[in-house]
Amino acid sequence: MTRHAAPDAAPTNATAAALIAAARELSVAVDALDFSPAASHVYNPLGYAWAAHEAYLRRYGAGRKRVVFLGMNPGPFGMAQCGVPFGEVAAVRDWLGIVTPIGKPAHENPKKPVEGFACTRSEVSGRRLWGLFRERFGTAEAFFAEHFVANWCPLAFFDDGRNLTPDKLPAALTAPLNATCDAHLRRVVAALRPEWVVGIGGFAEARAQEALAGMDVRIGRILHPSPASPAANRDWAGTATRQLAALGLWGESA
Repeated sequence: MTRHAAPDAAPTNATAAALIAAARELSVAVDALDFSPAASHVYNPLGYAWAAHEAYLRRYGAGRKRVVFLGMNPGPFGMAQCGVPFGEVAAVRDWLGIVTPIGKPAHENPKKPVEGFACTRSEVSGRRLWGLFRERFGTAEAFFAEHFVANWCPLAFFDDGRNLTPDKLPAALTAPLNATCDAHLRRVVAALRPEWVVGIGGFAEARAQEALAGMDVRIGRILHPSPASPAANRDWAGTATRQLAALGLWGESA
């Protein structure tokens, strides 16, 4: 059954409150950065999709987590639409039980419109990621009892109709972005106190290694579920499960 709850349906746990405060500050900080001329459009879903993101943090960011899964940045049909990391719309609506009004970016890309929960395009990476968690844990509450999913960067970048990932931006533009997002990641880890941060892909693992150096947390990696990766198109869920088992985080069967 689909569970649709209001963003403020429950009192805010102290850990979730820390995540919410950190996300608000991150949103303001990244809005002050300039990515021209490399990016024609920059979306900040922590602004126009804040209600959904806050609902996610409030509901699922409560308490200490054993594992934080870390992604790179929003996909055009995922978090850019609904404000939730790897936010394939159907998974966010039907499994996470989050549906809120979604606004519009100040400078919307006509080739990548924001349709919110009306978006019918599927974010394949998110479908695979949340699908694995749903298959293994059954309910979102069971998964989030010990796990959390975050993105290193909250911004989606476009060069006209082409999606740009942060690793494709010029170094002069990424230095302030790295500093801002690394600082936010440290706040997330300080709040959730995980044993592990698991990068979803090599980029996220590398940022975690640099940002969290000296902190009491272990860093690992799983294959990114992007359909652009041939390896991910060959039983991504099985590969990710084996990688997590090799880290000692999951058994190879539920």
